[in-house]
Amino acid sequence: MSCNYAEGLSAYDDKGVLGAPETFDSDDVVTEKCQELVDLIKKSGHVVLHTGAGISTSAGIPDFRGPKGVWTLEEKGEKPDFNVSFDEARPTKTHMAIIALLESGYVQYVVSQNIDGLHLKSGLDRKFLSELHGNIYIEQCKKCRRQFVRSTAVETVGQKSLDRPCKSSLESKGRSCRSGILYDNVLDWEHDLPEKDLEMGLMHSSIADLNIALGTTLQIVPSGDLPLKNLKRGGKLVICNLQPTKHDKKANLIISSYVDVVLSKVCKLLGVEIPEYSESTDPTKLPSPKEWTIPMNDVNNFHKHYKTRVKESKIESKAKKTKYI
Repeated sequence: MSCNYAEGLSAYDDKGVLGAPETFDSDDVVTEKCQELVDLIKKSGHVVLHTGAGISTSAGIPDFRGPKGVWTLEEKGEKPDFNVSFDEARPTKTHMAIIALLESGYVQYVVSQNIDGLHLKSGLDRKFLSELHGNIYIEQCKKCRRQFVRSTAVETVGQKSLDRPCKSSLESKGRSCRSGILYDNVLDWEHDLPEKDLEMGLMHSSIADLNIALGTTLQIVPSGDLPLKNLKRGGKLVICNLQPTKHDKKANLIISSYVDVVLSKVCKLLGVEIPEYSESTDPTKLPSPKEWTIPMNDVNNFHKHYKTRVKESKIESKAKKTKYI
């Protein structure tokens, strides 16, 4: 449960703006803005989605800063009156729409602040995902740093020992880790973000033609600032959230509606069919543990692509300046 996750974190006073009122665009305005978003997507060669707690509320998992969010109610001495266990929660329409948009080539990458594991359960491939704050369904070896999928949510947060040996020590082939111990990989306030996830998220965000923030007020740094990284090279920013966000003034388009509604309309306009959740593509339902480590080769290979894109962008920018001299 998200409130149990929040209770497991260390004390931290500065949780940002809590309980800001929600705003809803009219149905006609939402339809008009979704068409505008589709036009931006079609014009973009590299689209990155930035997901927050707001995309999981329809699964029964409370957000944190909404009017009924965990921290909003905590400030009043209350707890959410609705809840679901992480193990019971299923990916939402938004999670499955993201799968469809990736598979159809309209989206290239996802950067998530969420620890609920719903991107994992949806079948999203690790090569398309940065998890900046960890994942309640992942355990990581302190020694070899490899990550493995669990069938149930961890009972601890804050990178605590699970008192179990590294799963790679049981492998008969390939790399083996001796004496490694597994830990949960969910960050506490004082922890540094995972290096490879952050690097991949930063590179993708920086070269994106379009960054789209979904269900997040963008208050936590550095994750909340990543959608801005493309602006200096002429990229666009779209925000879909019910509450005001930290970066509304920098957005090219703001859609105030439920994310499930927005992505359903976007997929329909793009002619993309949203699949249903299936346990057959859910790694937490597999009989044997699946590895969840980002291969270093993937980071190195994309770094080459990133450097090329940055170089091309500088050349294009210089040519435009020369043209108007």
